Amino acid sequence: MDAQTKWTGLDSGRLGRIADHLNRNYIEPGKIAGCQVLVARHGHIAYQKTFGLRDRERGTRWGDDTIVRLYSMTKPVTSVALMMLYERGLFQLNDPVSRYIPSWKNHQVWVSGSGADMKTEPPKRPISFRDMLCHSGGIGYGSILNAITGIPADHPVDLAYETAEVSRGAGETLETFVEKLGNVPLRYQPGERWMYSLSTDVCGRLVEILSGKSLDRFFQDEILGPLGMTDTAFHVAPANTDRFAACYKRAPDKSLTLEDDPTTSRFLKAPTFFAGGSGLTGPIADYHRFCEMLRRGGELDGVRIIGPRTLDLMRMNHLPGKGDLASLAIGGFSESAYEGVGFGLGFASSLDQTITQSLGVGDYYWGGAASTIFWVDPAEDMVAVFLTQLIPSATFNFRGQLKSIVYSSIVA
Repeated sequence: MDAQTKWTGLDSGRLGRIADHLNRNYIEPGKIAGCQVLVARHGHIAYQKTFGLRDRERGTRWGDDTIVRLYSMTKPVTSVALMMLYERGLFQLNDPVSRYIPSWKNHQVWVSGSGADMKTEPPKRPISFRDMLCHSGGIGYGSILNAITGIPADHPVDLAYETAEVSRGAGETLETFVEKLGNVPLRYQPGERWMYSLSTDVCGRLVEILSGKSLDRFFQDEILGPLGMTDTAFHVAPANTDRFAACYKRAPDKSLTLEDDPTTSRFLKAPTFFAGGSGLTGPIADYHRFCEMLRRGGELDGVRIIGPRTLDLMRMNHLPGKGDLASLAIGGFSESAYEGVGFGLGFASSLDQTITQSLGVGDYYWGGAASTIFWVDPAEDMVAVFLTQLIPSATFNFRGQLKSIVYSSIVA
């Protein structure tokens, strides 16, 4: 038994299959330009390796310190931020959001029709904090994800988002954003279904209202700074631009096309809209520190971010009737499979491995639009982070494939 296996219980030879798998199936065929993998168990890194190029056009290798667009892997950070304020007694999960965003008292729920002929009804109950953390409040994504996923935004409520000019564009702020959301009908009655949504951006605004700080400042003061996540932010600092990866999109002919040039990217400029659902950029070392904090029950290197009981609550399944996403989800996009998967306060969770058809149960996780993924497994005391920059994220099942290799490497 080598030293790595002794410390981690992960067979180094079997973990080596990760390199063969990624090189043979993705890097060499040109399906992705480059990627990075980190696997750690019992607090020790068992596997960390980079592959391919971070910038194909300039021939730049993917380095250990490469910075990527985390997109929806921002959501768990925002969810933890809001639950830190829950721990301070500032709200309860079933409190109505309209208590802090008064315009939301006027929400209506879509019934039928479109435009001027749309029929709505009052909500049976107000949208709650739990709904926003769990994507169960009736909020959708409108047409915002259409450019990334290619899924048409043609539901009447999606079109209402366009009419209300709901966007994360230049000049927009979280405050103006949530006010516009108050004018859009809900897709379904709060708490009755699940739909991947802009809800975590709303959570970001609630952090601002409750803390009195802008979301970027709260992140820096309360999470990123204390955890030593020095290169994670809502934009790439000028000193780090040479580490920023290009982002690619899979074309209809299955070739890679440049989607976001790292030398001209919007992520090079500080935004006015701090997208709690998708705005962070950062390297794998930083996100590993966030995951390690989660693995250790909310603390890292003597710094307590959140309490272990609160974190346990967050990773529990909060879906109505304790169902799974397959029975409750509507809409055509998510960063997770649906069967055998629950959803908590910011994380998906594996409920039954015979249904999910993947190894491991009780883990909690999420991913990002550029095919980034992470998971934390309390039972196995393990974390894993995978970074690449390929849109859309549903192109390849990186998480399922990596889980098969990683979990079959556990020997002690």
